[in-house]
Amino acid sequence: MECRTEPAEERTAATARPPLVREFLLVAGLFLVYKLGRTPAGGHTAEAYRNAHLVWDRERVLRLPDEGSVQAVLLHGDTLVHLANVFYATVHFPATVAFLVWLYLRRPAHYVWARRVLTALTAAALLLHLAFPLAPPRLLDVAGLVDTGQAYGPAVYSAVPATDSLANQFAAMPSLHFGWALMIAIGLIAATRSRWRVLWLLHPLVTLFVIVGTANHYWLDAIVAGALLAAALAVVPPPHRTAGAAGRHSTALAPAEEPVLVGAGR
Repeated sequence: MECRTEPAEERTAATARPPLVREFLLVAGLFLVYKLGRTPAGGHTAEAYRNAHLVWDRERVLRLPDEGSVQAVLLHGDTLVHLANVFYATVHFPATVAFLVWLYLRRPAHYVWARRVLTALTAAALLLHLAFPLAPPRLLDVAGLVDTGQAYGPAVYSAVPATDSLANQFAAMPSLHFGWALMIAIGLIAATRSRWRVLWLLHPLVTLFVIVGTANHYWLDAIVAGALLAAALAVVPPPHRTAGAAGRHSTALAPAEEPVLVGAGR
C-alpha cells in the first residue's frame, strides 16, 4: 500500500480552519451585537454634545490639524466629495468581511487571530460608545463643517439624529471605520510575504482621510481606535509562522515531515 506524505501547507489548512457554520454565526453575532449594542447610547443627546465640545477643545489644545482643512480638499469638486461619501457608506463592512473570508480560506491560523483581535477591539469600542456618547463634528456648530452626506449624497445617517432608527449618531468615538481598516492592513501584512504588502496601509490612510473629510469623525476618534487596537494586539497572541504564511519558497521554516504548529487555536 502506497503511503503519501501530505504537504505541510495542506495539513496546516486542514487542522487550523475552524468549522464554517460556527465561524459564520460568531462573526454574524459580532456584527449584530455591535449594531444593537450601540443603540442605548443614542438617547444621551445633551451629554453627546457636551463631549463633542470637550473633544473639539482638547484637539485645539493638542494642536491637531483642523478637520476643516481636510474637508476643504474634498470640497474642491462635487465628484471627489461624492466618492468619499460612497466610500464611507459602502467599504467599511464589505472590506472587513472580505478580509475575514480570505484569511479563513487561505490563512486559517491568521483568521482565528484576526477574528479575536477584531472581537476584542469591537467589544472595547462598544463599551466606550456607551460610556462616552459623542456627537460627530458634522453636528457641532462650532466646528463649522459641512455634513457632506446630506449636502452631496449618499447620506448614511438621518439629518435629525433623534429620528434615526437605523444608526446611533452619537457613537463617534472610537472610529471603528478606522480601527477595522487598520486591522485589515496589519492582518494582510502579517499573513502575506509580498514585497508590496506595506501598500495595504493605504486602506486605513484613505479611510482616515474620508472619515475626517466627511466630518463623521474627529482625529481623536481615530487615535483612540488605534490605541484600542494596539491593546487588543498586545493581548491576543499572534499565530506561529507557518509554511502557508511564509510562502512556497520558505518551506524550511515548517518542514513537511514534521507537525506544523498553529499558534491561534480554535
